[in-house]
Amino acid sequence: MPKPANPTPDFFGFADLLSDAERAELATLRAYLESEIEPLANAAWERAEFPFEAVEKLAKLRLAGYTYPEFGDGRPRGELFSGFLTLELNRIDPSLAVFSGVHTGLAMGSIRGGGSPEQRERWLPDMAAMNKIGAFALTEPEGGSDVAGGMRTTARREGDTWVLDGAKRWIGNGTFADLVVVWARDVADDNVKGFVVEKGTPGFTATKIEGKIALRTVQNADIVLDGVRVPEADRLQRVNSFRDTAAVLAGTRGGVAWQALGIAVRAYELAREYAVTRVQFGRPIGSFQLIQDLLVKMLGNVTAMFGMVVRLNQLVATGHATAEQAALAKAFTTTRMRECVAWARELFGGNGIVLDHGIARFFADAEAVYSFEGSREMNTLIVGKAVTGHSAFA
Repeated sequence: MPKPANPTPDFFGFADLLSDAERAELATLRAYLESEIEPLANAAWERAEFPFEAVEKLAKLRLAGYTYPEFGDGRPRGELFSGFLTLELNRIDPSLAVFSGVHTGLAMGSIRGGGSPEQRERWLPDMAAMNKIGAFALTEPEGGSDVAGGMRTTARREGDTWVLDGAKRWIGNGTFADLVVVWARDVADDNVKGFVVEKGTPGFTATKIEGKIALRTVQNADIVLDGVRVPEADRLQRVNSFRDTAAVLAGTRGGVAWQALGIAVRAYELAREYAVTRVQFGRPIGSFQLIQDLLVKMLGNVTAMFGMVVRLNQLVATGHATAEQAALAKAFTTTRMRECVAWARELFGGNGIVLDHGIARFFADAEAVYSFEGSREMNTLIVGKAVTGHSAFA
């Protein structure tokens, strides 16, 4: 008698490393996301509009407080749980996951890591409750990978006030955020500093970037800073150079690897389900050798990705993870993700290019995840320097 099919993308059982309570919490989260968030995803993506009702739904889960228990429900969760949480969000909607990652990882992470105790208490409780939404303004129109050395946005101190001038681009949540962490170069000492700019500050304008083919729900903005005046009390007090900015990015780069895994997992799930239900030539296409080959290649990628990100989070938990390891995880997983969504779209044939069957949205969104938080090439150079001892940066 043949064995029943095994539909799980977690073929080696990495989730078994979680506690029973953590697995139960993730199961509850998955059910909620599938019932409350997934029905909103395709329509919002097609319209390129942000579903603000989804924020209210996520706020009920206190998701933004998971990473910072002192501002959430007070219950600490392990690094591995955080990774699986990122997987689940991306499995449903990469765009909404980016919204959450920008708000929680980048904006809240900047304030928690770079802010004084007073600043953390002033902003983070409201952000953990999603009463205030954050954004992170680093990338510039002429500076992406080289923004560390080529930042053109400036900060000039006048007494107890700072004056910010410049422009930022690709700023997620930028069109509606209540608080934007802006990184600017101090003209006095040439060091990068961080500033929290509140919505409505004179001289701050944000314009939505139109015409995107990926992460269409994410409201990326072009931001102009024209004589924006920020009090010294709103300068992140523990940020003294770009090294502090890089520390925030290093902490979120591993999260992007989990994001890539979530997208690949969903691509595999959708492809496998389609393969066992779509009938051609009188039989399910999943019974054909070429289709099984695509599924097995996808499953192999997903399994390898699981192994890398799980181990990375274990290293983070013990304080032994390095920036080079995070860079390798980001470069590797996003490349394997790109393969998975392409194979899945191929398996769907013509049905793979319409939103009805789900895979088209993930296929498109993968392109953005492949590029942000350090392109594959930049992360390759980080790892290349580590393994050769020679820097190949221009």
